[in-house]
Amino acid sequence: MATNDLCSPLYGMTDAQLQAALAAAQQAYIDLRTGDKAVTVAYAQGDGSRSVTFQTTNLAAVRMFIRDLQAALNPGVKMCKRRRMVPLF
Repeated sequence: MATNDLCSPLYGMTDAQLQAALAAAQQAYIDLRTGDKAVTVAYAQGDGSRSVTFQTTNLAAVRMFIRDLQAALNPGVKMCKRRRMVPLF
């Protein structure tokens, strides 16, 4: 198993499962950034109208999930986080 953190929701997943989840999360991030994911689609046919609604996801949540997956796959590597901005006078 890749992660040793018992508190992690990813604990117990194999490396292959984590890699698959990471690939799916990265693809979802790309789709959201490029606008390829539809939120609501509606159309009318002869027998009535139909609509499909997808759940909206924010980019920050997907980025945090990707970071968690990367941390689980590489437990010894510290993930880079942005430093806070400090004004210089």
